[in-house]
Amino acid sequence: MDLSARAQRPTTQQRTTFHGAELRAQPSGTGGETLTFTGYASVTESPYEMEDWAGSYTEIVRSGAFKKTLSEGADVPLYVNHTGMTLARTKSGTMRLSEDDTGLYVEADLDPANPQVQALRSAMSRGDLDEMSFGFWVLRQQWSPDYGQRDILEVSLNKGDVSVVNYGANPATAGAQLNARELGGQLQQLSPDERREVFERLAAEFIPAAEEPAAPALLGLDQARARFLAL
Repeated sequence: MDLSARAQRPTTQQRTTFHGAELRAQPSGTGGETLTFTGYASVTESPYEMEDWAGSYTEIVRSGAFKKTLSEGADVPLYVNHTGMTLARTKSGTMRLSEDDTGLYVEADLDPANPQVQALRSAMSRGDLDEMSFGFWVLRQQWSPDYGQRDILEVSLNKGDVSVVNYGANPATAGAQLNARELGGQLQQLSPDERREVFERLAAEFIPAAEEPAAPALLGLDQARARFLAL
């Protein structure tokens, strides 16, 4: 089968789904509360399986794919399952998008009085919804010689969307990365002695003990300890 037709750049909006989303409620200070939605709509440098007319292939969103579209102020709404009422939007300033080492990070301020937000809150609190997706246009892509892998190099998010969805396609969960982000903040609040204790426990579990460790290995351990304690 000739798979070279895969190399044609799509002219329609693409959608890719990922795991991981969180909704946090905080007092507003005026007797009410504010709702902040966070999650990753895309995980970069993490392969996942896709399907098209020719069968399955591997797809990877490369780091930097969002840089240009975000710098141009893309107008992007937050939906549920890519449709319905807009819950937040970059144009209004109620949603902020950024690309970090993990992927496309989403932070949105939601209105607790909105019935759609109330329904979303109920579904997320029950664990019925915890995954994300984004709608986009491919601007630059690269296929492997056998057309078994597509690297997405640059996308446009303008008039696309980020959405909370029922199912995710990428086995690399952004939720785990989000938890790691929160863990980093907690580590920074520990005293040096407390961080040292955490490091020693992790080292005992994950660094194999050697009968007579060589000097370079010890140096590597000291360097790792120094980086850890600098968190």
